[in-house]
Order: sequence, then C-alpha cells, then structure tokens
Amino acid sequence: MPDHSYVGARLPRREDARLLHGGTRFAGGVRLPGMAYAAVVRSPVAHGRLTRCDAGPAARIPGVLDVITPADAAGVRLPCVTVAPGQRLTSYPALEEVVRYAGQPVALVVARTPEAAADAAGLVRLDFAELPPVVGVERAAAAGAPLLYPEWGTNLVTDFTIGDAGCEEVIAGARHVVEMTFRIGRAAPWPLEPRAVLAAYQDGELTVRLSTQAPHHARDHAADALGLPYDRVRVIGGDVGGGFGAKDHLYPDEVLVCLAAIRLGRPVRWTEPRADHLTATLPARDAVHHGRLALDGDGRFLALHCDILGDLGAHPSNVGISPLAVSALVLPGPYRFEQAGARVRAVVTTTTPTGSYRGFGQPEATWTRERLVDEAARLLGADPVELRLRNMIGPAELPYTTRTWQEYDSGDYPAALRAVRGLARPRRAADGRRRGVGYSCHVETTGLGPSMDMKASGTQAGGYETSVLRMEPDASVVVAAGVAAIGQGIETTLAQLAADRMGVPPHRVRVVLGDTAATPYSPVGSIASRALTVGGAALTRAADRLRDKIVAIAAHQLEADPADIEFTGEALQVRGDPAGRRTLREIATSAWRGWDLPDGMAPGLEERATYDPRAYTFSYAAHAAAVAVDPETGAVEVEGYWVVNDCGVVVNPAIVEGQLRGGVVQGIGMALTEQVGYTAGGRPAAGYLPPTAREVPAVEVVLVETPSPHTPGGMKGVGESGVIGPPAAIGNAVAAALPEIAGSVTATPITSMSLWSALAGR
Repeated sequence: MPDHSYVGARLPRREDARLLHGGTRFAGGVRLPGMAYAAVVRSPVAHGRLTRCDAGPAARIPGVLDVITPADAAGVRLPCVTVAPGQRLTSYPALEEVVRYAGQPVALVVARTPEAAADAAGLVRLDFAELPPVVGVERAAAAGAPLLYPEWGTNLVTDFTIGDAGCEEVIAGARHVVEMTFRIGRAAPWPLEPRAVLAAYQDGELTVRLSTQAPHHARDHAADALGLPYDRVRVIGGDVGGGFGAKDHLYPDEVLVCLAAIRLGRPVRWTEPRADHLTATLPARDAVHHGRLALDGDGRFLALHCDILGDLGAHPSNVGISPLAVSALVLPGPYRFEQAGARVRAVVTTTTPTGSYRGFGQPEATWTRERLVDEAARLLGADPVELRLRNMIGPAELPYTTRTWQEYDSGDYPAALRAVRGLARPRRAADGRRRGVGYSCHVETTGLGPSMDMKASGTQAGGYETSVLRMEPDASVVVAAGVAAIGQGIETTLAQLAADRMGVPPHRVRVVLGDTAATPYSPVGSIASRALTVGGAALTRAADRLRDKIVAIAAHQLEADPADIEFTGEALQVRGDPAGRRTLREIATSAWRGWDLPDGMAPGLEERATYDPRAYTFSYAAHAAAVAVDPETGAVEVEGYWVVNDCGVVVNPAIVEGQLRGGVVQGIGMALTEQVGYTAGGRPAAGYLPPTAREVPAVEVVLVETPSPHTPGGMKGVGESGVIGPPAAIGNAVAAALPEIAGSVTATPITSMSLWSALAGR
C-alpha cells in the first residue's frame, strides 16, 4: 500500500475555490451564440379542462420565436421510474389539456430576450372548464370524492402491505398499546440554485446543459421523450447548487425547452423563477400515519404497525409511491419487534406531484416510530432513553434482519444513543419558558442498489456504478465517474480515495463528472446516499487493479517479487533495498510507451471497474435536541443539537460533518417552519419559511466508524442522515417540555399556533 493515507484526512474541499471565486459552471450561467429564452405558461386553476389555448396575441409580440401548446407536444411523455403494484399510470405527458394542479405547464413561449418571453407568456389566452379540486389525502380517499381520473373509478393509486401479517393479533393481546395519528406536512426542497436548462440542437445532436443529480438518467428520458437515439443526446451537468432529490429526473418544462431547441435549431435557455418553485418543482413528505406500538408489562416492544396514506399529487411522479414504501420498510428502526408491518396506500390530489426529497421517506417513519416510543415511555413512567436501550438491537446481534426484510450490516446502536445522551446539555434559564430534551434514533438505508433488488421493487433502473481510472505518463491521475457533483464534496472524496490507493497527492488527481459524453454510465446518479458508497467502491476496485499493474511493472523492472515491492512517496522500491527503486513517473512513462513490461501485459495504465452492490449498507445515528417553548405564544426555539453518527469509513471528516449539519438544518425546518399549504380551491398558500442562521443552534457532531462489510473501502452513505432525526428529536423535546399536551404533538411542522391552541384548550 502507498505510505500516505489520505482517507480520513480533513482536506479542504477542492470545489470551494471555484465556487467561492466565481469560476463555477452552473447551467443557468452558460451563454451560447444566438441563444433564445423560454417562459413557461402555467395553469392558474387546480383542476379543469383547457378549452382554449390561443397563442396568437403572444406570437405577435416582437422577438417571439415560438409558442408550444399541447397540440405541438403530443406524444412527449416522461416515465414513472418506480411503478407500484397495480399502478395504472406509468408515464405522464409534458403538456395536456386536462389540468390537475395549479402551476401545471400548459404552454411554452420562446423569445429573443427573457423579458419578451415573460411578456408574451402573459398574453397566451387560456380558458378552462373548471372541475372540482381535491385537496388532502383523506378527502381524496373518501367515498364520493371528485375523481382526477374518472376512468379509474377511484383516486387510489395503490394499496399493499409490507412486513408481518400477524401485527393485529399481537397488538390485540398486548398489555400496553400506544396508538396515535400523525400528519407529516408537505415540504419543498429549496436549493440555492433553481432548476435550469440550456438546450442546443445542431447537426442532429441535442446537447443539454442541466442542473441535475443524474445526467445519464436525464439523457435517457430526454431521448425517449423526443424520439432521439441515445447517442445523439448529451447531457452536461456541471456544478449544481443543491438538489436534495428534486433534480433527480427530467421535468416536463425542461423537456419542452429541449423540444423548442429542436424546433428552432438554436439554443434555448430557461431558469425556474423563484415564484414558480413551490408549484413547479416536486415537493415531498405529505402523508398521514396511523401508528400503533404494542408493549408487554416489562416495556418490551412486541409489535409496530403503521397505516400509511400518502399524497402523490396530480399523478405519480418519477419516483411514484417509493418514498411511502421506504417509510414502511424502515419503520422498525434500530429496535427488536416480534411483529412489524405497514399498509401503504397512495392517492392522487389536485396538487403538485410529490417526489424525492432528502431522506426519502425515512424522516417520516422516524417521526412516527420515535414519537410512539416517547409516548410509550410517558405511559409507563419510564425514561425514554432507557426504554429505547431495553429494546435496541445490540452489536452482537448484527447482521440482523428486520421484520420488514432489511438486512442490517454492522454497528453499535446502543453505544450511539448512550454517547448522545452524554453530550446533551440543556440550557437552564429563568425566562418563563419551558424546556425539554428529546431523542431520536434511526438506521439509514444507503447505497441504493443492488440492481436486481431495484428490479424487484418496480424501479426501472439499475443500481451499479462504474469508474475509469487512468494514470498519465507523468504519474498524474484522472478519475471519470458517473455520479454527479451536487454540492456534497464528491470531487474531493473521490480524489482522496484515488490518491490513497495510487500513492500520489490529491492535487495530482483530476476528477471528471457530470457529462454523459465523457463519463461512464450511471443509472441513477447522485441520489439516495450512494455517490461515495457505490461510486467510491467502483473507484476502489479500479484503483486496486491499477495499483497491482503498477506493482507488477515495478517488480519486473527491478527483478523482484511483487510481494517485496512497497510504495515510498511517489516511488516504488524493493523492500529493504533503497537502491532498487523506480519513480511512479518512470513506471507510468514506460507503461504508456510499452517499454520493459511483463510478457503479455498491454501498454498503458487505465482500469475500468463496475460495482453493483450485493447488499445495501446501513448507517445509523442518535440525535438529541434541547428546546425552549414559550407557553404564552407556543414559540419553539432549538437551543442545542447533538448527533452521533456512524457512516462506516469516513473519507473526509469535515465533509461528513458538513453533510450532517446541513441535513440537521433541513430537519429543523421540517420540524418547525416548512410546509407547502393549499387553499380549499387548490391554490398554493402564500409563504414558505426555511430556517435561517437565527433559528439554528450550533450542531455538535461526533463521528463513529464501523466499516461496511459489503463495500470495497468500507464506506456507508451519509447524505441523508442529518435530516432523518431532527423532526422526531425536536417533537420529543417539545413533548417533554409540555407533558400536559404531549399527545397533541402529532404533526409537522410543529407550529406555535398548534401548541398555543393545545395549551389553551387542555
């Protein structure tokens, strides 16, 4: 092995220099000669049939080049990548005459300037035959509800079970049962960079610069939607200012921009206006959970069951019901149960379709389970931490298969909880506010794959990753990987992995990402805490092969046994013989010239490796939150936050800590302030409040390392872990501060109004 260890080093992120100094490559910042600008015309009504779409007045505006209406985009459809059992709708049109949510695209205007495009968009004449809106999952599921798809005869998209069939019997015979209904508010990913696309069509080839987490995924969908061969579509991702799941696929408005570029034969650009975000970019969460936890007289967990009713919005999105299914799968968390399971139902409503958001069903399940556990502790008069420890899977029990079929790999869940309990230091102040500390624990499913598991779950994509590693004649190194850089520091960590294996400093490693013409195929890109776990594993395999070739060349040239060759800086030598030495550059140069190689060895130093995980990896964490609640107003302040997290081998601790802190901030928003609301008529309600630095305390993070037994390199995912625990930890802290209304803490976000009302009506 090389004598320098770059894995585990707190190296600065190499991306930061260009991000902070204006050298970025964002899709919305690219300029091309002859570029035109698009504006999307969106429906002002939530449900209706488009009876008129008159583009005449818009087309007469000076500078307008094209107006695309539903008739012009007939047959342009995008796929539902994950398909549920019994799902009737497996794709959806980019434009159609039936409108099912306010903000749905109904036309696209292209002009020479963005101002002209916006002016013309306002002149497209729309008439609708309005239909009754359906807002809220319970209303959509009720008998007699207006139907979004009358031919279905129902708004129900799917209804299936996961886990044990014997939950009811165990719950019926249990000494104690905690039964509660929880509501998880609709939340919106809110990246700093809005969605953006620049499409150019020349010589029969479509080049799309896109703010995306999954360039190949978007390439495939654009080609299929537009009837183009895959090799004639190129997607370039560049820098991405945050995605959080919302940029994991191609949107209708984005494919319409591509269609406009083809029709006009010139580049067309569109950037999502901030005012459109809450109706145009897919939100997530939005479910009702009816949860039941059964315990025996000693506080031992017997059964856990949840009836999950989720809101898919106007149609199943690219991910369909999969966040709801994930909620069911991860429901048991780090605890033992004799029986556990869930019923999963999903309905359509006249709201923006729901999709991916960081955590992908896991914060919702954690909220339900951990709130039930705390209320069980309150019922039994037990310490909530001790009750968890009594029922927690221990390290000697791993690997462990849960009642919902997840195969946990490695770790020490009780140790993380004990550690976070030791860290939590609630503030004490005589200011009239009530204070409490809450805990939550979770096991995070990471490293999306294996490919055959994805097939079995209805996902129309693979789960593998490929990496190409090349050492140039001067011993510099180039890594090409299919995963995308979305702000998570993947360029830095891949460079560290390559440097660690190849014996060169990280600054001599170049990482190429985000271009379907220059990188290996990635089925789903950087989603689901998989970029380093799966992509890094592929790189580790390629690096091991390349290192073996380098050692073989050195041994041949030094007339030594390969087992006696060791790395010393940027050179290799015979162990114990400094005179027997070759620099990496000498070896690399000779390899590319084909000089002095072992018999049968091909010239060059390049290896390609594909990694298809044989199993998921499971990170885990314990969170603690300290809150202060003003009983006069219901206002909640998070005064302290602590995380103990294990994501396997930590390649760069600073990046992992940053990922966790960023996730915690988003989790605080879900817990307290963020919700996409709708009026009874289906219009988005005004106001969306992500937390600011003023609402977020210092977040103390402690990292634990238990290597994955599955992943080459030992890594597990961490991208979503920070967001999974905060809603439950904060909810439990609020309930601890206000025990007289603890049973009312059942919905996210936990608003001051809801607490004030509960206190006033107790």
